[in-house]
Amino acid sequence: QVQLTQSGGGLVQAGGSLRTSCAASRRTFSLFNMGWGWFRQTPQKERELVVAISRNADFTSYADSVKGRFTISRDNAKNTVDLQMTSLSPEDTAVYYCAATTLVNTLRSDDYTYWGQGTQVTVSS
Repeated sequence: QVQLTQSGGGLVQAGGSLRTSCAASRRTFSLFNMGWGWFRQTPQKERELVVAISRNADFTSYADSVKGRFTISRDNAKNTVDLQMTSLSPEDTAVYYCAATTLVNTLRSDDYTYWGQGTQVTVSS
């Protein structure tokens, strides 16, 4: 079974930066042929895609709300994916989830097979 473990996140003041990471917990599985994505969710909002990255990292798709502020990166050798968040605002407060898909790249949450446990990101005014 492939399990995704998240770390990072936390509490930061508006304008600050945070980083979250996601890694496969089973070394017997390779995720290099999978696409990755980050999603976020609050009780007031539907789950939304933050950014997706293709299998070979030649394509990324950012939500308009985070373009220019968030950056996704992946290390296929380590089966990890990171999300660097800068210029954070209270509107970014949410639980962030990493996910993996067997597709090359997709923007649909239903296409993602594996999910992390979520990490809280809280941005104060």
